[in-house]
This record gives sequence, C-alpha cells and structure tokens, in this order.
Amino acid sequence: MRQLNISNLINLKLEGIDTPLYRTEQSAPKTGIVHLGPGAFFRAHQAWYTDQAMQKHGGDWGITAVSMRSQGVKDALGEQDGLYCLAELDEETSFQIIGSICEVLVAKTEFEEVVERLIQPTTKFVTLTITEKGYCLNGAGQLDTNNEDVKADLLETDKQVSAIGLLTKALGLRKRLGLKPFCILSCDNITDNGIKLKNAIVNFAQLADPGIKQWLEKELICPCTMVDSITPATNDELRTTIKESIGIKDNWPIKRESFVQWVIEDILPEERPAWDRVGAILTNDVRGFENAKLRLLNCPHSSIAYLGVLLGIETVFDAMQNKTLVAHIEHLIDSEVIPSFIAPKELDAYGYSREILERFKNPAIRHLLSQIAWDGSQKLPMRIVPIVEQNLKDGRSISRLCISLVSWFLFLRKRYIDNQEIIDPLAAELASIASKCCDNPKHDIAKFVGISAVFSSELAANKTFIANLELAYEQLLPLLTNTNYSWSKSI
Repeated sequence: MRQLNISNLINLKLEGIDTPLYRTEQSAPKTGIVHLGPGAFFRAHQAWYTDQAMQKHGGDWGITAVSMRSQGVKDALGEQDGLYCLAELDEETSFQIIGSICEVLVAKTEFEEVVERLIQPTTKFVTLTITEKGYCLNGAGQLDTNNEDVKADLLETDKQVSAIGLLTKALGLRKRLGLKPFCILSCDNITDNGIKLKNAIVNFAQLADPGIKQWLEKELICPCTMVDSITPATNDELRTTIKESIGIKDNWPIKRESFVQWVIEDILPEERPAWDRVGAILTNDVRGFENAKLRLLNCPHSSIAYLGVLLGIETVFDAMQNKTLVAHIEHLIDSEVIPSFIAPKELDAYGYSREILERFKNPAIRHLLSQIAWDGSQKLPMRIVPIVEQNLKDGRSISRLCISLVSWFLFLRKRYIDNQEIIDPLAAELASIASKCCDNPKHDIAKFVGISAVFSSELAANKTFIANLELAYEQLLPLLTNTNYSWSKSI
C-alpha cells in the first residue's frame, strides 16, 4: 500500500484525486502562517481554506503547524510531508489531499525552531485553535494571572508554555528586529475572540515586557471570527475507507461535513491569503453571525436533542426523519427565532436556517442526541433563554421555546428516574430538583425556574413565561413514560 507523501502526489493526480498543485518534490510555499493547535478542526477548516486559496490564487502561505505539547500530529504527518486526506461527508463522500501544512513542530521540544518561524519576515499570520482553556482567561474574559501556565511564563524568560506567553515573546522579538506584528486570528468558539485575545496579549506584555505594550495596542491586529463545520473524530473506519477508495495509506486523515463557514472581521492586512475568494466571509458584524449561529443552529440543535430523547430517538439524523418533530422545529425557527433578531446584511436568515436543517439530515454524520443534551445549564442561557427574553419584551410568542425548555426539564427527570448520570456542572442541583417533582405543573415548574444559573429572578417572576411553561409541561408530561404519546396534538 502506497504511503501518502509528496512523491506519490503525481500518481494520485493522474488517478483523478484532487491534489495540491503548489506542492511538488522540487518546491513548496514558504511559511506565511504559523498555526497553534493542529487538531482535526483546524485541518478540516483553516488549513482547507488556505489550501484552496493557494490552489486557486497562489501565494506563499505555507503553514507551520505547532503543537504546544503533543507529539501525535508531528509523528503522523512527518513521513507524509504534512499531507493528509480530507473526506467530505455528504450523500456521496469525496476525497481531496490537503497540502497547506508544510511542516509540524512541537513547542515543548522544538521551542527555538517555533520562535524562529514566528519571527521570520515571511510570517504574516498566526492562527489559533487551542480551545477556550488555551487563552488563560478568567470568568470575566480577562487574562487570568493566577493561571499556572501564566504564572510560570511570567517567571520564565526562555521557554514559555502558554500560547499567550509564546506569542508575546515572539512579538517582542519582532519589534526589536524592526518587523510588524503578525496578524493573529483566533478560530475558537469564544464570543469576541479577537478582542479577548488581544487584551490577553497586551495584559501579558504589561507584566512581562512593558516596553512593547503601547506598540501592541496600536499595531497588533486580532480580528474576531466565527467558525462552523461538523468534524467527527478520525477512526480506523475512515483510514480503511481511504485505503479502499483511493489506494493510499494516510496515518491521520480528517473527515467533516461538506458545509464549512469562516466569518472574519474585515480588518485583515492587505497582504493576505485569498480566503475571501474561496468562501470565507469578511464582515463588520461578526457578532451578528455569532448571534445567528446561536439562534438558528444551536437553539434548534438543543431543542431537537431534548425532544428527541423523550421520543426515544438516538441521533440527529434519526430525529430529522420524524416529520412531526421537524415541522415543530421549522415553526419554532420561523415564528419565534428569526423574528427575535436582526441578521447581518450578508446573511439570509431563512435560507441559513434551512441549510442548517439540511445539515442535520446528513446520514454520514452520527451525532448522539444524548451527547448534545449534556451541559444544558451552560448551553440554554446562551441558546434559548435570550430569545425568550427578547420575545417577551417585544410581545411575540414563546410557546415553542417553552416546549424546548420543558423538554430539558423532563429530560432531567427522565435521567433521574432511569438512574442515569446527569452530565452537567450543576448535576447535583438538577438531580435534587428532579427528585422533588410530583407531576404537578405549578409545583414542578416553580422548582425548575428557580435554577438561578439559568433563569434570572425577573424572568422567573414573569407570569406569561410561567403560564407557557406550565402549559407545555402539562402537554409533554406523558412523554416521560410513553414515547408513543401523540404529542403532535398538543402543539
């Protein structure tokens, strides 16, 4: 079996596989981007956008991918010259070879090499997928100076262990070399990610290298972004599929749905990859896109999860085969969600919502409803409660939104009754409430709206809200014990 590498690209091209024309045994693009956190999502998303930009519009935007600690990606892609296969999962699976990663380094063992890539003049961008934890922020979204990595980096002048410390060190060296700062794009799901990232770097600099603080405040560009694409974990089944489909051995292929979205605040430097010419959206309203995603994707996602579990359904795909459930979700979106906010001018809210529902119908994506249902106390205050509050303020319907909330209440009761673990930071409190329920709507709803981490005291006292919850509770209560209950008659 052929190993995926540069020498085999020409054969794959001749066999009709989409391969990077800008990568040959004789040449490769120079490093223009350093990426921290080369996990599956990055390789399915930002690396793909950069691959497409170079494939269609050229430029030296090769990526040096940096893992802060783990050796896994370097070991997997090293013998493959950074190449890997991306499988797009749709009605038919398609394959393409991604070539934008030109090398992989590990900061823990190759720190000097990483810093050298960050300070070379050709490096214009740094992108990040390091998860929320990697930004070392406190609850207020500011740099957490009590974070162990931050404390260590403030004492260490040679080898920083946090991304914030590493980037600040490299930026200081660039200033001393007379170079401009690289532009940094956070691609993690953090609201106002660019603002929080820049603040964290400036605050770290104030403590570690005060001489560059004002320069960073003036010169450092950190656009806010929003990213979206379902990227399931790689498994042996995918490796086998690639062997059988294109006759190549890939140590670490990636798979994702065909839908992919990258929204970037329109403050990028003029010299940049042609991301916007291959599908990325440049906008002055990233927050509007974030809001649209929360309301049109995340709200229906959670609503489907809780209702689906009560109906005895296992996956999102299976739920989307239930015509009654789908009709309910469509009505929820059209009558209560879309009217609740103003979409960005670049976005057709109705079309976007229907595109999302089509994504949910993808048979190649196996999303367990029980997993989507985890951590409801953290998700619902962002996904559903703000819509309820806005609609109450504007005098619009909240009946279907209340069905979503009541479905969560009953989901918690079902987990308790079935003696199953409630996976949530408030698990003990939620289980205690579930144990005190007695099927009386007034009694039980009063218990649930008392969860202060989810419902404000003002909302919990709103009579219209309580009346809608009690009605939905009475209508859906039979689902607690009978998944065959004809709940469609109730909505």
